Amino acid sequence: MEDVLNKISEIVFFAVTVNGTDVPLVVFWLICAGVIFTAYTGFINIRGFKQGIDLVRGKYSDPNDAGEVSHFQALATAVSGTVGLGNISGVAVAITLGGPGAMFWMIMAGFLGMTTKFVECMLGVMYRRQHADGSVSGGPMYYLRDGVAQVTKMPVLGKVLAAAFAIFCVGGALGGGNMVQSNQATVQLIKATGGKQDSPLAGQELWIGIAFAILVGVVIIGGIKSIAKVTEKIVPFMAVLYITACLIVILGNIGSIPDAIGKVFDGAFTGAGAAGGVIGALMVGFQRAAFSNEAGVGSASIAHSAVKTNEPATEGFVAILEPFIDTIVICSMTALTIIITGVYTQEDASDGVALTSDAFESVIPWFPSVLAIAVTLFAFSTMISWSYYGMKGIGYLFGDNVIAENAFKVVFCIFTVIGSVLTLKAVLDFGDAMVFAMAVPNVIGLYILARVMKKEYTGYLGRIKSGEIQPVK
Repeated sequence: MEDVLNKISEIVFFAVTVNGTDVPLVVFWLICAGVIFTAYTGFINIRGFKQGIDLVRGKYSDPNDAGEVSHFQALATAVSGTVGLGNISGVAVAITLGGPGAMFWMIMAGFLGMTTKFVECMLGVMYRRQHADGSVSGGPMYYLRDGVAQVTKMPVLGKVLAAAFAIFCVGGALGGGNMVQSNQATVQLIKATGGKQDSPLAGQELWIGIAFAILVGVVIIGGIKSIAKVTEKIVPFMAVLYITACLIVILGNIGSIPDAIGKVFDGAFTGAGAAGGVIGALMVGFQRAAFSNEAGVGSASIAHSAVKTNEPATEGFVAILEPFIDTIVICSMTALTIIITGVYTQEDASDGVALTSDAFESVIPWFPSVLAIAVTLFAFSTMISWSYYGMKGIGYLFGDNVIAENAFKVVFCIFTVIGSVLTLKAVLDFGDAMVFAMAVPNVIGLYILARVMKKEYTGYLGRIKSGEIQPVK
């Protein structure tokens, strides 16, 4: 079994060596999508940023529109699905391998990812289905099946792409969106309370997992409305908590800020300190950012599809803010914290979350406890959001069957417990592989539907400009 899981992971993460750095082709796939759509939309990630903020503030929100959650709730749910351990451990890996210059390329990847999110989240609303009880189902499964069939006149192609996406989504929800999160959160809780030798939680992984599963179950049983109510409170709190902690570390080394920024730009264009030089810094930075914000994976489109709106383009503008928060703000804070404290240059430097923990501890000895709280919140919020993605994936495969969706919720909670006690690395890698396999059918669909997408948002902007669409407050 382990050999099969390893083989699947090797296929998804098949890598080519560029200047001494192994780069998975799926990362190229996502970067290309970001570059092409940013050019095709005329840098909508810049032009549409203010419109996204206005929509989140409710300037154009009509509570009578179809859908289940507000623009802010949809954004909070999607952000909670992407802001996870990758923002802490993944960034630490990027700085360790790519040097300070990786931070610059991570920001560039977040900038391009803003456009990819714009495209996929708008299409998710365009092709969503509204049920008799007022609930909605949307996301890549629906625009791949219906949109691709509409444009290509090849319904079989659309159904194949949609089914592949749904299967990968269910696997990704149970693996990368659930087991990986509960596993790593459990590890950090034990480490922050004394480690395997001294922590009172050591050996209690099963009960930690059961506690996580109960908390997750209580939230997800109420569906997207319950998840959105929790994420709209957790996401701002955990973001402020983590950013404040990073700022304290940065301000504690305020005299080193100019030098740290100099190292970022120097490393980005000269490759100083990076394995593989400039190419190494660039590739590592893009790779970790792509893994963090999931732009092009299609996952966030499922959450955004539940928004209350009659204008699909609105949610595209709101989605622009997601990679900005996830990558340009939070990942950058982690990177700057590590660079400015210099912990990555130590001879016996740690890796992953431990490196970020060392950076925190260098300023205040008990600060790793704050990091443990942030890690737990990041993991919990990711799990509840991914439960919704997986539920919609299984619902699509079984014809929007409510019984199937509820059965998935139970299975999801069981896998939360399994993740906490699991030590089998192959299963954890398989979960990540399923998440990024979603990008293959999704991005194919985005290219096919590019003209449809452009017609939709240009029409919306035209109605705003002509005054046909007026602010509601």
